[in-house]
Amino acid sequence: MASKFFFVFSFLFTLSFLLQLEAAKPNSNPQITVMGMVYCDICSNNSFSKHSYFLPGVEVRIDCMFKAISPRTTEQISFSVNRTTNKHGIYKLEVPSVDGVQCARDKAVGNSCRASLVSTSSSSCNIPGFRTTSDEISVKSRQANFCIYSLNALTYRPSKKDVALCGK
Repeated sequence: MASKFFFVFSFLFTLSFLLQLEAAKPNSNPQITVMGMVYCDICSNNSFSKHSYFLPGVEVRIDCMFKAISPRTTEQISFSVNRTTNKHGIYKLEVPSVDGVQCARDKAVGNSCRASLVSTSSSSCNIPGFRTTSDEISVKSRQANFCIYSLNALTYRPSKKDVALCGK
């Protein structure tokens, strides 16, 4: 339980830090960032343990749908892109500014994103665990033109569980 708390706390701390950095930038266009992380679930227990680690070099597919609302029309904008995790296991997508697309705190607005595992460069941790995100957390800055869609973590597992590290 403590490892889950630490995992959530560290991820929220990272998001808070990113929000502070972005708030310092002068920008009149809406800025939407989609991000998430991929880790190796060493013990294959569907949680981040003290033996787990973040995976660099993982290719992730991000699918998003945004509703653009303007005085004359409502349009739906959908797109898919691939991103690769950095050395900290984080992937990130900056969504270009689109007229009528705004940050949303709830799904009633119709904005949504999800991510799926495509491939990994790790030979020791290459069995997909959590393959596709199901939910996102929308974190909105106090600055009206900036928000982050933080997607649930994706995981890979090793082909064999290390009983010495993880127990039976």
